[in-house]
Amino acid sequence: MTANALFKPYSQGNLSLTNRIVMAPMTRQFSPNGIPTADVAAYYKRRAQGGTGLIITEGTTVNDKVATMDGNIPQFHGEQALIGWKQVVDEVHGAGGKIMPQLWHVGMARVAEKAPYPELPSAGPSGLFKPGKQGAEPMTVEHIESVIAAFAQAASDAKAIGMDGIEIHGAHGYLVDQFFWEGTNQRTDSWGGSMENRGRFAVEIIKAIRSATSPDFPIVLRYSQWKQQDYTARLAQSPQELEKFLIPLSEAGVDIFHCSQRRYWENEFEGSELNLAGWTKKLTGKPTITVGSVGLNDDFFGAFKGQGSDTRSVDDLLERLNAEEFDLVAVGRALLQDPNWANKIKENRTEELETYSGQSLATLS
Repeated sequence: MTANALFKPYSQGNLSLTNRIVMAPMTRQFSPNGIPTADVAAYYKRRAQGGTGLIITEGTTVNDKVATMDGNIPQFHGEQALIGWKQVVDEVHGAGGKIMPQLWHVGMARVAEKAPYPELPSAGPSGLFKPGKQGAEPMTVEHIESVIAAFAQAASDAKAIGMDGIEIHGAHGYLVDQFFWEGTNQRTDSWGGSMENRGRFAVEIIKAIRSATSPDFPIVLRYSQWKQQDYTARLAQSPQELEKFLIPLSEAGVDIFHCSQRRYWENEFEGSELNLAGWTKKLTGKPTITVGSVGLNDDFFGAFKGQGSDTRSVDDLLERLNAEEFDLVAVGRALLQDPNWANKIKENRTEELETYSGQSLATLS
C-alpha cells in the first residue's frame, strides 16, 4: 500500500507539519543533573533529519522536587536545563523539524530512596501507587496548586525558547493519570470522587497553561486507559464514559489528544473497529495521535527487559489513516532504532527497515 497518507502535510492552528509522523516520547536517562547535553540535541536532530515531522521529547519534569525518579532524566526548569533545551530546539528547527517537550510529573511512581531529595515522600492524590499500595500521605491542596503552577511555568518557558507546543503527560499511571484513575484517587474533596472531579487536576493544568502562553499555542494531552500498575485498567468502560471523561479536557483547551495504546490495531470497544484515537476523535471532534507498536510486532514492555522486536507492516495503519480515523501517528521504538525510519517508509525502502534491538536503549544513537 502507498504510504502517501503518512506524508501529507498537516496544519492545525499554529502548528504546521510536513507529514503525519510524530516521534513518541521515550524516557532516556542521558541528562546528568537533569540538564540536556549536546548529545541529546544531536539525538533529536537526527530524527528530524530522518524525516520525522514532529518530535515529542522524552518526559521532562516540571519544577517540583519530587517530580522525577532519576537525576539523569531531563528537567524543564532552571537556567542550565532551559539553555540545554534551547540547543535542542535550535538543532531540530535547523534540520527542518518541529518539537514539543512532554511535561511530566511521575507522582507515586517515584521510588524516594533512588531519586533526588530521597528524604521527601513521593506525591499522589491519595498517596497510592496502585490500589491498596500506600506510599505516602495524600497531596495537600497547596501542593496540588503548586504543581499546576509548575506545569504552567514550564509551558511558558517552552514557548519562550521556541518550542512548537507542549504535551502534558497524562498517561501510564503517572501523577496526572493518578488523579484520573479511581484506583489511585480516593480523595473525598473536590479533587476526587466523580469522574469530573478526578479530571479537575488536568483541567486546571490545561487552563493554567493556556493562560500562561497564548490562545494559539498548541497543547497536546497524552492519556491512556492502561496503567503501568495494571495493564487491564480502564478509565472508561464504554464510549459514553469516555465522552464524559474527554469533553471537560477538550473544553479546557486541549488541541490534540495523544491516545496511548500498547498496540494501535486493537479496537477499543466491542462492536466497533475504532481504536482509542478513533473514538477520541469521534467523541471530541479534536485531532488525535495514535500510538502503540507502530512498525513492530511486539509491544514495548519487552524493551525494558532488553528484548527486541521484528518489523511489522503498516498497511493496516495506512488504511485507518486514509479513513481519517486519526490524524497523526506516533512512532516509538522503530524511530529509536533507526532515525531514518520515516524517510525509508516514504521512499518505499522497506527492505532496509531494521528490527528493533533492546540494546538501543543503552545509547543515544
